[in-house]
Amino acid sequence: MNKLSVADINFRGRRVLLRVDFNVPLDDAGHITDDRRIREALPTIKKIVGDGGRVIACSHLGRPKGKADPKFSLRPAAVRLGNLLGKQVVFAEDCIGPEASNVVGRMKSGDVVLLENLRFHPEEEKNDAEFAGKLAALADIYVNDAFGSAHRAHASTEGVARLFSQAVAGFLMEKELKYLGQAVANPKRPFAAILGGAKISGKIDVIQNLMDKVDLLLIGGGMAFTFGKAAGHQIGDSLLEEDRVEMAREIISRAKSSKVKLLFPVDAVAAAEISDTAKTSVVPADKIPAGMKGLDIGPQTIKLFSDALSSAKTIVWNGPMGVFENKPFAQGTLAIAKLLAELTARGAVTVVGGGDSAAAVAEAGLDDKLTHISTGGGASLEFLEGKTLPGVAALSDRASVKAV
Repeated sequence: MNKLSVADINFRGRRVLLRVDFNVPLDDAGHITDDRRIREALPTIKKIVGDGGRVIACSHLGRPKGKADPKFSLRPAAVRLGNLLGKQVVFAEDCIGPEASNVVGRMKSGDVVLLENLRFHPEEEKNDAEFAGKLAALADIYVNDAFGSAHRAHASTEGVARLFSQAVAGFLMEKELKYLGQAVANPKRPFAAILGGAKISGKIDVIQNLMDKVDLLLIGGGMAFTFGKAAGHQIGDSLLEEDRVEMAREIISRAKSSKVKLLFPVDAVAAAEISDTAKTSVVPADKIPAGMKGLDIGPQTIKLFSDALSSAKTIVWNGPMGVFENKPFAQGTLAIAKLLAELTARGAVTVVGGGDSAAAVAEAGLDDKLTHISTGGGASLEFLEGKTLPGVAALSDRASVKAV
């Protein structure tokens, strides 16, 4: 982590534009159903407030398509943040213009403001320079603590950072880069990766990048059946990406000629339909009957994967093992979550790459039992692909900027 950190800065008397990721799930009544992303921002906010700085927090929420929509208002996030901080968080009805300027102008040291949804303006996602300038005018230093949005070159993540002499990483950003970076660049070995999810197409770059780095690669989820087809297996009506079969065959061949051990499911929980009341049966992964779909890894695969992972010292997991939203097909994913918790207790470094995997860990009640759970699904995926994240690249390097 060679970026300037909030730990390097004294924010006393300074107005801080803080990009957070408050893209939290809301129910139909507008209530927050999971406040984890807000809680993850608390250490950075408390540091700035504790120094006597003024926090001007900004975020997106959902996809309002560039216009104001009450359904995507950040007002509930302001209320929740205030409850968590034990102090009032003032909500600004807009993120730029007179409304934002007036609220910010009334701030005193230690105050916290949350601006309205950045994506109510189409210029945010276009990385518009004028829009970035209006955001920058509200503050005199910039902090990005929104790792979940770091893979987007938007006005609030990339454009605005260029307008400050100091663009600083928040504690959450720092933590994400530390654990994901360490896992990929300098892992304790043996180093294992578990990849799941529906499609190879969404993970192909991750597979290609990790093949040269891991000692063990486990493939589960729907994408395993495209590999199965490439190996000549009978996969029934399981999910198949016909245009990726040849690519899967090449990956299998590459693994055989490299040091990486590549493992696939040996059995599957199959059903004719995806539902909570589906009639299921456990079948060999290479002999799934016609009319049946493989929808989760089976008990033999759970044992195979568990045995293979038992000696791993670093494990990265991205993507569920089955359609875990439906109870009959959740056991494989939950078993992996529990296994990683056990391995963490024995000293392994376990990193979960956001998205559905993080949701499964939360469902299993194991959030605090793993080393690190990323708040950014897409961002963690691109990081594991070896890509440069625009929101990270735009931050000031510690060596080139004098800490204050």
